[in-house]
Amino acid sequence: MQTKIKSFQRKVNYGVQIVLVGALTGAFVGVIVTLYNVLVVLAEEFSAGYYDVFRTHPWFIPLLFVALFLGAIVIGGVLKFLPMIRGSGFPQTEGATQGLLRFPWYKMLTGMFAASLFVVFMGLSAGAEGPSLMMGGACGDAVSSAFRRNSVVRRYQITGGACAGLAVALNAPLTGMIFAYEEAHKRFTPEVFVCSFSSVVAAIVVRDLLRPALGLSVGPFLSTFRMGADAGLLFCLYTLGAAFAVALIGVLFYFLLFFFRKRFKAMKFGKGLGKYVIPFFLAGAAGLVTVYCMGGGVGLIEGLGSASEHTVSVFGAPLWASLLVILFLKFIVTVVNTGMDLPCCASIPMMAMGAVIGRLCALLFEGLGMDPSLSDPLVVICMVTFFTTVVKAPLTGIIMMLEMTWNFVFLLPAVLGVAVGYVVGDIFRTEPLYERLLDELVKERDVNVQHMSVKMRVTTAAGRIVSDILWPSSAFVTEIVRGDTVIVPRGGTELREGDLLLIDGTPEEPEEFMAALTALIGEKIEETQPEETRPEETQPED
Repeated sequence: MQTKIKSFQRKVNYGVQIVLVGALTGAFVGVIVTLYNVLVVLAEEFSAGYYDVFRTHPWFIPLLFVALFLGAIVIGGVLKFLPMIRGSGFPQTEGATQGLLRFPWYKMLTGMFAASLFVVFMGLSAGAEGPSLMMGGACGDAVSSAFRRNSVVRRYQITGGACAGLAVALNAPLTGMIFAYEEAHKRFTPEVFVCSFSSVVAAIVVRDLLRPALGLSVGPFLSTFRMGADAGLLFCLYTLGAAFAVALIGVLFYFLLFFFRKRFKAMKFGKGLGKYVIPFFLAGAAGLVTVYCMGGGVGLIEGLGSASEHTVSVFGAPLWASLLVILFLKFIVTVVNTGMDLPCCASIPMMAMGAVIGRLCALLFEGLGMDPSLSDPLVVICMVTFFTTVVKAPLTGIIMMLEMTWNFVFLLPAVLGVAVGYVVGDIFRTEPLYERLLDELVKERDVNVQHMSVKMRVTTAAGRIVSDILWPSSAFVTEIVRGDTVIVPRGGTELREGDLLLIDGTPEEPEEFMAALTALIGEKIEETQPEETRPEETQPED
């Protein structure tokens, strides 16, 4: 009886610890990411302003490209010094939540903050949601380090901080939490829910207090879209056609992205810094054509809403022609930026491209008799369809649409659109974008690891199933001994008090590996002598 009481007390203390540290993480994230996103908006407005000066005074354009050249060298140097801030931040943060990667939070927080903001300031196609997520994860790492939490709690807090960063960036708390289940850990456990919930709630509260204090509104993301029309069967058919077109372009985006990544990695001129001139010069050329190719694309998306006060146009061309030009340029610059691993995110640019395709399809369908009031819902569905096709996160896409619109009338068409995007991606055998980027990142690391075989007695983990435990990344439970019975473990196998677990692993840091197992399972019984091996020999996580 006393053993059960002690076990219950341990669980309560552990849960309270996660809630309190998670709330503190969320408050920290709320301050940092809110300020960051405010600065991103200001940087986008400033870059749009000075690009407009160059358009009206073309004789100064050479000065723009001189500045872009210097900016490319600066970013190349920063990425050479801080390689972990390359790209969107999604793969690095997912790797940290899974225990595959570790990064010094202070370098990642300050480096990503400054570098991604600089990229936006220079007028590149760059979203803020990926850097916001990475900075949120770094905040979680910082808080857990300050309180000297073990590696298990650190991973939970990185997860909570990342969820909070994404929620603040998109003003979408549920989307932030879904990230933890669908992307970071790919499973639902009580600890993942508690850490993500407490962090997201605290971060959103801080955001909603901070923005009015700065004189800013706390409004919905898609304020210019009207979703009041009724969805019928005919609209579902329109949705299927538009989603298929979006998915095909999304697949093309995916393969071109990795084609350019391979080519860019082979470029060595200028000691590896010269290649960064390519995306900067492309962004400069595109920005001189239209402002809608700059920044993440929030302004472009809002400009496509029927209630928008601004008309999307390029040099006074008709809407359909302007949209084709914008789509082509946005597509090219986003592919190149992402392929070059610049510190920026492609998620909002991808949704902006989906919105443009959706508006083009809406123009076509209106000519065929579609009610114009259905155009806005079609645009929103195409946004999340493009995102799902490339990222392979359908649940996140659907929840994102619901949070951005707070309208459930178009839930069925949205599910159809997202399903089409997912299936078309599967037909062309695309992998989830951020998973593939994480795999590449892990393979780039060439470190010596050690093989360990440990026998643990279950005390702390009694009553839990194997799949609910946040094992160290290389840990693999090979055997469970219960009395005279030997059990082959499965995900649903329940652990009992006194069970003996045989755990294999190939950790980079054996002491941290053992500390995590002790915190999760109980006491160590015996351990074999470690031997050196290579990263590719690591066992998958159970």
